[in-house]
Amino acid sequence: MTTTLRPTGPLQQGADGAKARTYDICVNSRPVGSIDLATHDVFGPAVCRIGDLRIAEPDRGRGRATVAALAAEEVARGWGCTRVEVTVPAEATAALRLATALGYVERSRRMAKPLAGAPTLPEGTEWRAMSEDEYAVWLARHEEGYVRDWVERGVPEAEARAKAKADNARFLPDGLATPDCRLSVLTHRGTRVGTLWVAQESGGSFVYNVEVDAEHRRHGHGRSLMLVAEEQARAAGLSSIGLNVFAGNTPALRLYESLGYEPTAYYLYKPLS
Repeated sequence: MTTTLRPTGPLQQGADGAKARTYDICVNSRPVGSIDLATHDVFGPAVCRIGDLRIAEPDRGRGRATVAALAAEEVARGWGCTRVEVTVPAEATAALRLATALGYVERSRRMAKPLAGAPTLPEGTEWRAMSEDEYAVWLARHEEGYVRDWVERGVPEAEARAKAKADNARFLPDGLATPDCRLSVLTHRGTRVGTLWVAQESGGSFVYNVEVDAEHRRHGHGRSLMLVAEEQARAAGLSSIGLNVFAGNTPALRLYESLGYEPTAYYLYKPLS
């Protein structure tokens, strides 16, 4: 039996080169599922995203999804894409195994936890709001670090810098005055040891950046910063908190797991040769 992709409608195209199309997954012309493909809204037309891949229950476990994913890569190549990306929910273990088997690499994962109980900071550890002068220095350093994180995980530098600029404009449009956003400085016995960026998102809190200054690492200040984030979320009346951690950042991943965070989604990519 032959598995193929059949367009459900015309190719959608934008003036900037963007493309999108939905396909039926067919076995001998019989629809058994569907897949959505679109070029990336941030990285542009050189990157394709698999938005949704579904196989009907009676046809699962027969390799249909594998063939459909490989066919989707051929569509992406035909669009001129050099990379394909996909988001896999944490509970979709079969989809994660499939993506890994097909050569997709984890770039990052989203994690979350419900909030319960009030955290206690170590003696001598406090936090305060970030000042305008500190913000200017922090923003430049954060942007460079953000670019480096993406470049190290398969994104060309020009794309990474464009994403950093776009994300900062989107999530910090008014700097320190951005609504529902808080940037803080952690101190220990009067010495600055790290920074924290937290915002409200979809009814919960989200940690966008947590960083311990290089000379103060390995002293538990990362955990203190996360406890501050949870404290701030509770003070805002929120019941959950989430974050994103890049693959390969083992110390951060172990910290989050020790605090009760669990994966909710995996973000993967694959270069198209």
